[in-house]
Amino acid sequence: MKGKVFDRIVKEREKGPLHFTLIDPDKQDAGKAKELAQKAKEAGSDAIMVGGTWGDAYGEKLNGTVSRIKETGLPVIMFPNSAQQLSPDADALFFMSLLNSRSTHYLIDEQMKGALTVHQYGIEPLPMAYLIVESGSTTSAGWAGDVRPIPREKPEFAVGYALAAKYFGMKFIYLEAGSGAKQSVPPEMVAMVKKAVGDDVMVIVGGGIREPGDASEKVKAGADIIVTGTIAEKDPKKLADIIRAIKG
Repeated sequence: MKGKVFDRIVKEREKGPLHFTLIDPDKQDAGKAKELAQKAKEAGSDAIMVGGTWGDAYGEKLNGTVSRIKETGLPVIMFPNSAQQLSPDADALFFMSLLNSRSTHYLIDEQMKGALTVHQYGIEPLPMAYLIVESGSTTSAGWAGDVRPIPREKPEFAVGYALAAKYFGMKFIYLEAGSGAKQSVPPEMVAMVKKAVGDDVMVIVGGGIREPGDASEKVKAGADIIVTGTIAEKDPKKLADIIRAIKG
């Protein structure tokens, strides 16, 4: 697989684990979103993901947010909740399938609807398997995605999904506890998934990671990329500490 953003991620990963910041375009205006992205850049984040589970950030509002974030110089990767949440100004998007959803809506229906738009916009697709892990609370992503969360004590389930994703040709696997999760993804699950898929697939871990030690634990287990969200606004210093822990 080749592509400007994909090649950049691979090259940067060769130097060490990466950190991506997730910004929900519905939670602030474009100017504020740029401020958050700039803080993330200064803290050492490697890319900005733009997307959210809820809201009406589509069209002009979404494009404006993406354009302002791009002014920071960081790659902007769409993390869409539907075929509507796509921007021609994005550098790439995670073209993802929610593999443990019980609904075809998030497995393939929205992907089919959005594929032509991705092609027309010329956005670089980054094929990804999205997996929601049990977190001790009901998260927006889990509820909206109609998922059967992967039990924390059954990491072999995650391994099965991850290997299926690899055999489908996906290049990223996102183990997600969800925004506001009480518990982050268990390091044992991260380790088993990474061992199974090897270096051919990058393992992304997000949700409930609020402390440097937790982030470091995930990286030691094998995570290639750690994702955090609202901490960029609430505590920029903590974000910097987390990124330092990730990058060692």
